[in-house]
Amino acid sequence: MVRSSRLLALFVVVASFAAAQEKHASIQVTKYTIDAEVNPRTQSIVATARIDFTPLETTNEAAFELNNALTVSKAVDGQGRPLATSRDAQDLTLHVLFPSGLQKSQQCEIAVSYSGKLTGNEDSPIYGIKFAALHADFGYLLYPARWFPVAGYTTDRFAADLHITAPAGYRVLASGDLKTDAASNGGTVFAYHYDKASFPGSIAIVQGDPVRVSSQGITTQVFFREKAAEYAQAYGDETGKIMTYFTSEYGLAPQANMALVETENGAVSGYSTPGIIFLAPGSVTSKVNTRVLANQVSRQWWGILVSPTTRAHLWLENGGARYSELLYEEHTAGPGAAENDIRNTYVEALTVKDPPVLQAFRLDDYSPEYWALTAAKGAAILNMLRNVVGDANFKKGLHAFMDKYSWQSANSEDFRKVMEQVSGQDLRYFFIQWLQSSGSPTFKLDYTVFRTQQGFRVVGKINQDLDTFRMPVDLRIETEGNPEDKVIEVTGTSSEFSVDTFGKPRKLTLDPKHVLLRMDTSMQIAVAIRRGEQFVEINDFANALREYEKALEVNKNSSLAHYRIGELFFKQNNFQSAANEFRAAINGDLDPRWTEVWAHVELGKIFDVTGQRDRALNEYKQAIRTHDNTAGAQEEAARYSTKPYEQKNSET
Repeated sequence: MVRSSRLLALFVVVASFAAAQEKHASIQVTKYTIDAEVNPRTQSIVATARIDFTPLETTNEAAFELNNALTVSKAVDGQGRPLATSRDAQDLTLHVLFPSGLQKSQQCEIAVSYSGKLTGNEDSPIYGIKFAALHADFGYLLYPARWFPVAGYTTDRFAADLHITAPAGYRVLASGDLKTDAASNGGTVFAYHYDKASFPGSIAIVQGDPVRVSSQGITTQVFFREKAAEYAQAYGDETGKIMTYFTSEYGLAPQANMALVETENGAVSGYSTPGIIFLAPGSVTSKVNTRVLANQVSRQWWGILVSPTTRAHLWLENGGARYSELLYEEHTAGPGAAENDIRNTYVEALTVKDPPVLQAFRLDDYSPEYWALTAAKGAAILNMLRNVVGDANFKKGLHAFMDKYSWQSANSEDFRKVMEQVSGQDLRYFFIQWLQSSGSPTFKLDYTVFRTQQGFRVVGKINQDLDTFRMPVDLRIETEGNPEDKVIEVTGTSSEFSVDTFGKPRKLTLDPKHVLLRMDTSMQIAVAIRRGEQFVEINDFANALREYEKALEVNKNSSLAHYRIGELFFKQNNFQSAANEFRAAINGDLDPRWTEVWAHVELGKIFDVTGQRDRALNEYKQAIRTHDNTAGAQEEAARYSTKPYEQKNSET
């Protein structure tokens, strides 16, 4: 009991410390009423946002975030009196000053008028990702773009009335109930009312009629353009299936029907707002991208129905959505179908050593580290928790959590208490280990087998390097008969155990299903390679090469490490070094197997570029002989067997 009390105290103290380090909000917005004229042809917006809010402390200003491409023309209080404003472009902030001050808990109202152009080429609030753009044939204004003054980004829930005027020939999609009226300029006013406290602040501007798809009792309107329009029926059908499955897992969705909207290249791959899912062209493929779609559909629960109280608890939203992908994959293809994707999720989670999960607010929004910590590690935590409490209790707990906190914010402590209630277990140690602490264990197992009158006894010790670690760990004992499974309580850096078996033990394996987020040789290699890939994504080739070389230090025959280094050299036109690495990949451990076929294809490209067509044809032929069509390798080899590969200008 003393130990439990100390653990609880530590949990509360560290959680409080983490929360105290977050960006402090001085107001709580309850509702936005936005009147805006949006013109896709001129790529312009003119708007006034009336904001109802409550100060959380006595203050003389209210701070919001607003896209730097938008210029504020005036701000007035609830009585129409003008208010002074100031802008800070570095952190997007708009400061509204109140000469008489605001009292804590006083209900307040202001109106901010602003205008500007949103072409998609402006500096985004999140570097390198488009969240808002108006084009002649379509447009989208997403909440992360801060196209209206935002307070408490991703944490403050709000209601909204949106009155969006668009020119004739366009329609506006937003969350909530719709009413349309003719506008004085010949356009149409689309009035949306959303009275629940959530995140209804994203809109789409579209042309033409949607493809309406009914599936599993769900009606989905699909607004895809050009080539993507061919896949509208399949995406609408899959949306109904996914909604139905998650309803069985989490309870009723915030709304029954959905809309899917295509954005553009450079936009976020997927974004979910109440009733609407925005998908970039890369996420709309001939074979439905169920991973992205399931992730975004699940956010109707994780994030819209229930959201984190602060950004310290973002793992609940992003981890819940990532794990939902895996649950849906398991549902559609069987229990073992998600094993490889779970492993990849663990690999991504291990690419970030610090900070602890409850300090995720320290990371840049949408950065690789942000997703690795909040989404990948969050999903890994849920998978481990499922193993600890059991499948039935885990499902019951998720459903109970959604039911208890519907249309509210919740934190990690709230989630823990629900899971403890349904499982009957004290889970404080688990949440302290995986939310408050950094690092992952590396196990070393030593044991001796003794014969007893009843059979055999295994006496051993489990060593690992985290002093505060405590977790139940599965132990599989392979015997002359059937394998026997035990659970060992591992506490601290050294834990002794003694287990009896009927058959003679042949081999002992800790964590045989690799449920725990831990390091071993194979994970060290995979993590180093994934870190290298992350550096390549931001064109940091020097650090990428260092990470790939770390993988080779662990296993010099890693085909994947050699293949990635070959890709790196190819990007830099170092064809000889690239060829050497692709050869090493073919002669390596061929893990994963696809490295063989693609190494032959890449070698063929190198020989085409260097004017050695006969050698190139031989490599394409060897690629075809593998019969491996991972990621369309056979089509690629066949295409270049007919017509030589030519390097694009962007590759030179």
